[in-house]
Amino acid sequence: MAKQLASVVVALLLLAALAVSPAAQQPLPDPVGTFSILGYDPATGELGGAVQSRVFSVGNGVLWAEANTGIVTTQAIVDVSYGPKGLALLRAGITPDATIKAILDSDPDPGYRGQAWPKAGRQFAVMDAKGTYAVHTGTGASAWAGHKTGKFCTAQGNILAGEAVVHGMVEAFEQTEGHLSMRLMAALDAGQAGGGDTRGMQSAAMIIVKKDGGVWLNNDVVLRLQVDHSPDTALKELRRIVEYWNQRQRPRR
Repeated sequence: MAKQLASVVVALLLLAALAVSPAAQQPLPDPVGTFSILGYDPATGELGGAVQSRVFSVGNGVLWAEANTGIVTTQAIVDVSYGPKGLALLRAGITPDATIKAILDSDPDPGYRGQAWPKAGRQFAVMDAKGTYAVHTGTGASAWAGHKTGKFCTAQGNILAGEAVVHGMVEAFEQTEGHLSMRLMAALDAGQAGGGDTRGMQSAAMIIVKKDGGVWLNNDVVLRLQVDHSPDTALKELRRIVEYWNQRQRPRR
C-alpha cells in the first residue's frame, strides 16, 4: 500500500511540473468520434497504435508514442495534454493503471472557449513498453462509447455503431498474422466493418516505434503514417501505404 501511494504521489508531482496553459494544450474544436487500437508485438518489441475518425487529421493529437516508454491515445472530449503527460509518467516508471488515475485526478476540468469540455467525457488508453495497458472511458463520452481489451492490445471508441466495433477490432488484431502494422490495419478494417464511427470516415493514422527500429541513424520511428482527408476512403488509402511498406521491407527481414 505504501509503495502504491508513493507512486501516486510521484505521478501527481510530475503532472504538476508538466502543467501547461489552456492555449498550449490546443484541444480539438469538437468532440472526436473515434476508434483506435493500441498493440504490442512481444516477438519484435515494437509498440504501435492506429486510429480512424470522422474529423480532419485525427493523427494530429490523438496518438502519442515513445520507444522504450509506451503509447497513449486520447480521444472523445479530447485533452491533448493527456498524451505527453501519459508518456512522462510511463517514462518515470509509473504503471499504466496509476498513470490513468493520476491524469484524471489532476485534470482541472476546464471549459473550452466558453463552452463545457467536461473530463467526464474523456476517453484514453495507456500502454507501456512491455504491452501492459490500462484504459478509461468516461461516462460522458458520446454514445456508443466503450472499450475492449485483449492479449497485448486494447481497442476503444466513441460515437460508434456499437460494441461490435471494438470487439471486432480485438479479434482481428489477435487473429491476424504478420507485422504489427498489418495487425493494426486489420483491426481498423474490422472496426469499420462493425459499423465504425456513425458519422462516417475522414482521416486515419498509424504509428509504430522501437528503439533504433527506424531507417537512418538514431531513429525510433518504424512507421508514422497519416491520411488527413480522404472521405470514405481513409482506411483504403492507409492500407495501400501499409502494404506498400511491408512489401518493401520483406527482403530485409
